Amino acid sequence: MGTTKIDRARVADTALRLLNEVGLDGLTLRAIARELDVKAPALYWHFKDKQALLDEMATVMYRRMLDGDLPDPAPRGWQEQMVAYQSALRGALLRYRDGAKVYSGARFTGTDHADGLEAHLRTMVDAGFELWQAVRAGVTVNAYTMGFVTEEQGVQPMPGERREGYDVDERAERLRSHPLAAAAGAEIFGNYDERFEDGLWIVVAGIEARYGVS
Repeated sequence: MGTTKIDRARVADTALRLLNEVGLDGLTLRAIARELDVKAPALYWHFKDKQALLDEMATVMYRRMLDGDLPDPAPRGWQEQMVAYQSALRGALLRYRDGAKVYSGARFTGTDHADGLEAHLRTMVDAGFELWQAVRAGVTVNAYTMGFVTEEQGVQPMPGERREGYDVDERAERLRSHPLAAAAGAEIFGNYDERFEDGLWIVVAGIEARYGVS
């Protein structure tokens, strides 16, 4: 091993790059150290364990989303803001193999998210939501995005890549005695962009109906 100097940013960047090659299961501190040409214990100066590193990776993913994915200027209405943010989040997660798994449950290591969260909550409160309603709405729509992308990446780990066993025609043949279930496969395991946006607006419509705020 060499004597390469490393810092948190370089470790996280290397980990995200390696993630796309080996996936979350193959992403070990030892593998990252080897990629950086350092000994594994050197990483513990910066991250106490793998979860601490995943937290930093998720934070970097979020920062990169802020740098290039959000619309400028931000949409005015809470519905459009919610859809725009969740669409940007999905795009950010899809850039990384197992991106949704890395991001899910991670704790941000900075406060980069505070400005956007404050602004969106303000938009919702000004529209007529109680704060607790705005929070529940945001948590719910975020859970939709995380769940959707987790399932999407289970079929398509990376854009243009499809896991073995998810051939729609083969599935239809196996289920030929159940014609509706067979035909549904093309929609269940495809049309991800359209299905995501449709589902997102369904969730938004549900929030409007539940809390009576339009």
